[in-house]
Amino acid sequence: MILVTGATGFVGRGLVAHLRSLGRQVRLAVREGGDPAQNMIAVGEIGPQTDWVQALDGIDSVVHLAGRAHVTARERDALTQFRKVNVDGTRRLVQQADAAGVRRFVLLSSVKAAADTTDEHALLESDPVNPRTPYGISKLEGEQALWDTANRMEPVVLRPPLVYGPGVKANFRALLRLVDLGVPLPFGAVRNRRSLIARDNLVSAIAIALTATGAAEKTFYVTEGPPISTPALIRELGLALGKPARLVSLSPALMRAAAAMVGRRETADSLLGSLAINGQSFRAATGWTPPVTQQDAFKEVAAWYKQAKGSL
Repeated sequence: MILVTGATGFVGRGLVAHLRSLGRQVRLAVREGGDPAQNMIAVGEIGPQTDWVQALDGIDSVVHLAGRAHVTARERDALTQFRKVNVDGTRRLVQQADAAGVRRFVLLSSVKAAADTTDEHALLESDPVNPRTPYGISKLEGEQALWDTANRMEPVVLRPPLVYGPGVKANFRALLRLVDLGVPLPFGAVRNRRSLIARDNLVSAIAIALTATGAAEKTFYVTEGPPISTPALIRELGLALGKPARLVSLSPALMRAAAAMVGRRETADSLLGSLAINGQSFRAATGWTPPVTQQDAFKEVAAWYKQAKGSL
């Protein structure tokens, strides 16, 4: 049986459905609202004191998706807040999973654990890591907590880029809305390279990582294909939405400066900067190939958006 933490989150919902479609037995770990009929166990807040014993009973493999990705403006010391969940919470789960006899532990980390930007070189697993944000630092430290604490288990770390699909939020959903509205977007002169992965492709990769012999005790970047530029992404979303992509060319340097002035530097980085990874190592080690093409994944998320936009 597989324990999935963060099972009701954006990736978790897709993973649970995928694993069950493969005939795998899955137990869902959630923070509150456990439901025995759904094999769902509430474990409370995730941190250094979380009791995972009941959730781990009879478990062969763990997929740890639960983590903290945001800190509100009211909270002080973002790194401390991230570490409580992403580092100390991970260490606690690894300790108890190891003691419970779990065989394989798949940790969903993030490309942010390695870098916030890249140049023309797509990141390889052999490249040095240098996270700059509190979130990225905590994800890298969470990876290290797994390596330091696991004794008998087979750890696997996956570092995906931006994940999109039906139900996506934040910048990707905002971009869908702007393209759908036909708003002129000032990214025509942007020449960046960003990796993406559709949720359906990511959950397929996670399922492979649970069983593939070649994945054991390794860290992998996982992506669905070559990096894509922001203008190319906008054009693809326009095609999927059936709307023209209205691109105008403004200076990326000026847009960065304007974004910094209004406190939107991170948003500007995601639209103007590059963050590219090379996923060939994972494919070579496991034989995995993305089951969904990027074009079809864009069509799926666009169809979801058109149906749901009235309630978003």
